[in-house]
Amino acid sequence: MANKFILIKPLITEKSESLSGKQNNYCFQVDKRANKLEIKKAIEDMYSVAVVSVHTLVVPGKAKSRNTKSGVLKGRKPSFKKAYVRIGHGEEIDFFGGN
Repeated sequence: MANKFILIKPLITEKSESLSGKQNNYCFQVDKRANKLEIKKAIEDMYSVAVVSVHTLVVPGKAKSRNTKSGVLKGRKPSFKKAYVRIGHGEEIDFFGGN
């Protein structure tokens, strides 16, 4: 699998921001077929950091509904794979390009 297609996007949430500040953990949405070794190599290549560990989980899809003028629309949010990546001490990934 090509490295550029493994990482879909970084997940910026309150939980992931608190983990990145305290424990050097970062959260990414990754391809469902990617394994931990492929994720580790993709992170190291893209961000030039040393990855210590990778933890993955699959977030299950959820049923969603919303009320509109024409009635209730029902649908589903798809499932996705999430990876928590711990990088080496003293290193940092800057998603926003700040100073």
